[in-house]
Amino acid sequence: MWLYVVFFALLLGGFYLAVFSDYDFSKSNLVVRVDNVGDFSFINQNGKTISQKDVEGKVYVAEFFFTTCPGICPRMNANMRRVFDAFKQEPGFMILSHTCMPETDSVPRLKAYEEKMINGKLVQNADGSYVIVDYDTTAPLFNLNWNFVTGDKASLYKMARQSYAIDNGKYDSTQDIKDQFVHTQFFALVDKQGRVRGGVYDGLKNDEVDNMINDIKGLLKEKVTAKHFMNGFSNNPN
Repeated sequence: MWLYVVFFALLLGGFYLAVFSDYDFSKSNLVVRVDNVGDFSFINQNGKTISQKDVEGKVYVAEFFFTTCPGICPRMNANMRRVFDAFKQEPGFMILSHTCMPETDSVPRLKAYEEKMINGKLVQNADGSYVIVDYDTTAPLFNLNWNFVTGDKASLYKMARQSYAIDNGKYDSTQDIKDQFVHTQFFALVDKQGRVRGGVYDGLKNDEVDNMINDIKGLLKEKVTAKHFMNGFSNNPN
């Protein structure tokens, strides 16, 4: 009798071990806003092609800006610098800052902007907002994961509107692409499986950026594995 009990206990234990050894118990509860980010290919500040292959298996944040922006861009990118500082030595994390004015934001201009963002001094104002001030042009540039990218305008705008869903402006679909303009302070958070997760993070609000930093930590802990015995379970946290 006891022999059968022990046998079935071992059999059941082996089954659950086989099933749940592949299950991600650290899975974040962040909702999936967009199930699949589209393919892309852009050029970064170093003249290197950046595509979806470079972010495969990584957590990344996407935003849209332009280098000569006098309004929201300096403030949102000061907050993005906070994100960079939190994960600058994390190989599984990346930032993609897309220009929304590729007609003027050349590779050399993006490189100069990168130097300001990375080597500038991050200062908090009396009102709580952040700003990046003077930077040392002779200082070494340490940047492993913040890419400032440019490319075809239609492709850039398609990413903002369809893949990341952070363009809050309504545009006329009959309008020529050269006359269109995406200008948004929102950040998109993408997980290791290429899905947009969490909320629409306002890059001008410190508390939302703080929330995003915490959400990034959660997504970095997630593992992406084949669920051999879990075909009946969805990988969607919803």
